[in-house]
Amino acid sequence: MSAGDTEQDTSAQEPAPRRRSAGTGVVGAIRETVLVVVVALVVSLVVKTFLLQAFFIPSQSMERTLDIGDRVVVSKLTPGPFELHRGDVVVFSDPGGWLEPTTPTQRGPVGTVVAEALTFVGLLPEDSDDHLIKRVVGLPGDHVVCAPDGTVTVNDVAVDEPYVSSTSPSEQQCDVTVPAGELWVMGDNRAESADSRYNQDKPYDGFVPIDLVVGRAYVIVWPLAHWSWLGTPDDFASVPGPAGVG
Repeated sequence: MSAGDTEQDTSAQEPAPRRRSAGTGVVGAIRETVLVVVVALVVSLVVKTFLLQAFFIPSQSMERTLDIGDRVVVSKLTPGPFELHRGDVVVFSDPGGWLEPTTPTQRGPVGTVVAEALTFVGLLPEDSDDHLIKRVVGLPGDHVVCAPDGTVTVNDVAVDEPYVSSTSPSEQQCDVTVPAGELWVMGDNRAESADSRYNQDKPYDGFVPIDLVVGRAYVIVWPLAHWSWLGTPDDFASVPGPAGVG
């Protein structure tokens, strides 16, 4: 047997390379895509449940800080691990009777299911049918006065509020002491905000139970031209009393 014959016999014994069929490749790609989508949805749901949630602004009550149609991201870690402070912008559930009934958006059966599913996992902003967004003016124990001349005082200290869009800080008078476990909230557009001042005849006498607070709004994410942080202003720094609540 020649050397050439030996090489031919050896090569003949080598197994042919395995080829992946087109069908197997497609199935694998689909399986991987489904896995990625499921993981992304689970992560999004966990983030929405425990950390962050998006809301859109439906009214002018927080102008100039927030315009109609803005999207904000809310941190659910405040109150909780992080303290809530005077001046924070918060989203909370309706304490009862603050909001008028609204007509649900008509999307059709399929559109409604898809929108509800995406909202549930946090991929669409939460609708504001039963939520409000306002600024914390009084913490538990604070004495808040909205004087006839429009001055707002907290614990006898006048508060300078440059974010207020009205010509006077408050056109609706109030003189309240915030109960334990509750907040006094007001909109930045004081002339167009049905806030704690206007709901003193409702459940909780206009106060908002802290348990109803979803979280603190900390950034405007849409539209991009409005992108900005919503930090805690220094305007309440001179007010004595509790600095924040968890």
